Amino acid sequence: MSDVAAQPAMVPSHDHDHQHPQMYVLAPTVPSDPFSRLLIRFWSRVPIWATPVTMLVCFLGGVGYVLATNPTDANAMSSPTCLIRLTTGFDCPGCGGTRAFWYLLHGNIPAAARSHLLAVFAAPFLVYAYIVWVADTAFKRKLPPLRVSPKALAIFLGAWGVFTVLRNLPWAPFNWFFV
Repeated sequence: MSDVAAQPAMVPSHDHDHQHPQMYVLAPTVPSDPFSRLLIRFWSRVPIWATPVTMLVCFLGGVGYVLATNPTDANAMSSPTCLIRLTTGFDCPGCGGTRAFWYLLHGNIPAAARSHLLAVFAAPFLVYAYIVWVADTAFKRKLPPLRVSPKALAIFLGAWGVFTVLRNLPWAPFNWFFV
């Protein structure tokens, strides 16, 4: 079969409203290769709650890894390590995030903020966004969504960029953020 068969087809909609011209919608077609059909058949049978649970299992795996490795005792040459810091000596935008997570798990917010201030700032927003998503997806419960404007997101990303540059400066008060 050709690749044309795998493309969605344009079919007329069955809208019988005569005031508007006939509209076309994309109708999915069955993929021609067996592997794609197998994936589609598998995905259609996955329960709706499986994705949030899978994400939670992955997150708990990360928690287990952080607790098992204790990144607060690590230096740039030990695992886990940052390749940018290892090769350049500079902190990357994510450097200190694993240590900040370790400290957050232990309730030490000042030490977490010293390791990665913006990760500590973002953590409650990310947790709440996950809770809202799980409540809606798995339990069909609507919680007030976290509404972040594009401007607020741009300010946060800009602050993260400035933070990345400032934390690599070797004099006070910026060296306080150097991990």
